[in-house]
Amino acid sequence: MKMMKTVREIFVMTAATLIIAAAVFFFLIPSHAAVSSVSGLAIVLSNFVPLSVSAITMVLNVVLLIAGFLLCGHEFGFKTVYTSILLPVFIGLFELAFPENTSISGDALLDVACYIFTVSIGLSILFNMNASSGGLDIVAKILNRYLHMDLGRAMSMSGMLVALSSAFVYDKKTVVLSVLGTYLNGMVLDHFIFGQNMKRRVCIISKDKEEEIRHWIVHTLKSGATIYQAKGAYEGTVRDEIITIVDKNEYQKLMQYISREDPTAFITVYNVSDMRYIPKSRPGGGKD
Repeated sequence: MKMMKTVREIFVMTAATLIIAAAVFFFLIPSHAAVSSVSGLAIVLSNFVPLSVSAITMVLNVVLLIAGFLLCGHEFGFKTVYTSILLPVFIGLFELAFPENTSISGDALLDVACYIFTVSIGLSILFNMNASSGGLDIVAKILNRYLHMDLGRAMSMSGMLVALSSAFVYDKKTVVLSVLGTYLNGMVLDHFIFGQNMKRRVCIISKDKEEEIRHWIVHTLKSGATIYQAKGAYEGTVRDEIITIVDKNEYQKLMQYISREDPTAFITVYNVSDMRYIPKSRPGGGKD
């Protein structure tokens, strides 16, 4: 069973890496934009080094992996090593299969847009498997460990430096395209990773309909709910606050119900992207 799970994970990681490699080869390389990746940096360096983008990407990934192991220890497991090596291999195979690679759309802006959309699919698959494509992720972890920089900020900064490196080779339009592409790539990737599982935390305070709303949420909406006591700061009035977490469809039904039954209810809504239950460990090492 464990073997089948491992084989399945390797297959999915391979497919995701293939998607990323296709995005780099068919969209990023023809656009000449250095968008927030080691492959983007390789595109810039290919103008100075007589090597293919795949070969430069391989060298950079190997150097970063070695630096990561030396500076951060064994934080980078099999998955990161596997995808870091496999990505330039796939790009190299594309280079052999399509030696006359040109822009599919004929427009650099469209190429970058297609790259961002396609690469986000592959990266989100890897992310959900607790893996990555290596590259700038390793740089971000090194900056986080030694400069105590937030991982998100370290990733953004290293991505922007890659984008700005295009200024050494290409015109202003390509530099601007690289910078904007890097920014949009982060936004789209966040949507693919977090947006699909986004839920809403709804907090409801009702004067007269608290029991009816609670009953409707639990028995009609079939959602869980928690009740807290909230004390008003002005009059000191104590009321029950109902808190429930719902998806998009449930949220619409809940809002329609409250608007119809208690339009004076006070409601606050928060976006929630991650929910999990962590069992407490027992003294003997077991879990509740």
